[in-house]
Amino acid sequence: MNKELIINATPQGVEIALLEDKKLVELHSEKSDARFAVGDLYLGKVKKLIPGLNAAFVDVGFEKDAFLHYTDLSPYARSLLKFTQQAITDKTPEGFDFSQFQVEPEIIKTGKINEVLNGKPNILVQILKEPIAAKGPRLSCEISLPGRFVVLTPFNDIVAVSRKIHSSEERKRLQRIVESIKAKNFGVIVRTAAEGKNTAELHEDLSELQATWKTIQQNLKGATPPAKILSEQTKTTSILRDLLNADFNRIVTNDKGIYADAKSYIQRIAPEKADIVALHGNGTPIFDQFGVTKQVKGSFGKTVNMNSGAYLIIEHTEALHVIDVNSGYKSVSNNQEQNALETNLEAAEEISRQLRLRDIGGIIVVDFIDMKLPENKKKLLEAMEEFMRPDRAKHAVLPISKFGIMQITRQRMRPEVNINTQEVCPSCNGTGKISSTLILEDEIEKNLGYLFTHNHRNLTVVVHPIVHAYLTKGWLFSKASKWKRKYSQSIHVKPNTNYHLTEFRFYDSNGEEIKL
Repeated sequence: MNKELIINATPQGVEIALLEDKKLVELHSEKSDARFAVGDLYLGKVKKLIPGLNAAFVDVGFEKDAFLHYTDLSPYARSLLKFTQQAITDKTPEGFDFSQFQVEPEIIKTGKINEVLNGKPNILVQILKEPIAAKGPRLSCEISLPGRFVVLTPFNDIVAVSRKIHSSEERKRLQRIVESIKAKNFGVIVRTAAEGKNTAELHEDLSELQATWKTIQQNLKGATPPAKILSEQTKTTSILRDLLNADFNRIVTNDKGIYADAKSYIQRIAPEKADIVALHGNGTPIFDQFGVTKQVKGSFGKTVNMNSGAYLIIEHTEALHVIDVNSGYKSVSNNQEQNALETNLEAAEEISRQLRLRDIGGIIVVDFIDMKLPENKKKLLEAMEEFMRPDRAKHAVLPISKFGIMQITRQRMRPEVNINTQEVCPSCNGTGKISSTLILEDEIEKNLGYLFTHNHRNLTVVVHPIVHAYLTKGWLFSKASKWKRKYSQSIHVKPNTNYHLTEFRFYDSNGEEIKL
């Protein structure tokens, strides 16, 4: 599979498109003034404890207080509170030695929020979910710092290895290496990308994350809430960190700064792939050049058409998302069951793409075409699970119910990407009605007569190409020729594709528009 990352920098921010085999599968945007992104660390102030919800509301500077549930406190919440207070009041130039920090006992899973956050203290928190609709950010106290090969988790000494690394020998090798190089009071999760990496590469990644924790410690010194302590990497860098692998064959951007940053980052983490970064500058909009714009316009409507003629209807509600699969005119055989299976398999692949592309989260209900055979239903379930495998968001797929419905849940991390692919008709302004051609012709002729009686000569009328063809058809006997003879004046009719159907304008001999 070939992966391409197309990065479009605009004055408002950055748009990032991920293509797999030329097909758009993810679309991200990052505003230039982005705040409260997933992964950002803030020093917050506990404002209100809600025992009934077993949760707290924390002021992190957003217009609405952020939400922190007891289950997101982390077993090491007391250690985090102690560290936060100690770092704020620390007076030493270099900061205290974190390896000498005394970790507090873990909190119990079934505890109460007011037992841990009593007194409404200041606390270091990480954004778990961005603000969505009327809700403020959701927070977590389980601080994690992701790197290329490992994830650093402070206040514990646990080393865990990704379950996606199937070789038991490789898992043991990575565990031994990380245990030998990590500092005290740091836990480490070894990511799938670490498979096959040597000690030097893992040590470099781990050292950078430990240096980041030291930066957090320094930024907390003397801070008063609410305050941002550390920003997550830019969207470009975080996507490269999480996705860059042997399948990547091109990264293109139209911004010199992003080009330099991306090239520098790749030279550091994967020097052999530094040549895949390119700067786009041929004058054509970068999203147009790589076909992203066309795919966006064709992928974000209520109806999504597939190559075979089948199509999806995607409806959004406050509670859930509903997707209906329609066969259209697709027919692969005379067997209705086989037709349904083939259509459903094609739809499953497109649905998995749409979930990633639109970043749809929550509950998704899919109404597939009815199939009678249990083995076909099992094939569809297995196919959907396989198509969803590349999705980085946590998700679960349930078997097809007796009503022919498949239920999917997908983690919602940020607001859904929703691009409006419709606009008001410029000719009728949404009314559904325009002036007939005969009335339009009379209107132009009436205005011509008015202009000629006010001493305008040698006029040019600019109209839509369809109207131009109508007015000039027949040369000697055309409408334009009739006007010339009627007024004994020179009249030129010119087309302009930018005009809507009923638009027309008059210009004098100097090419200046005549306002009526």
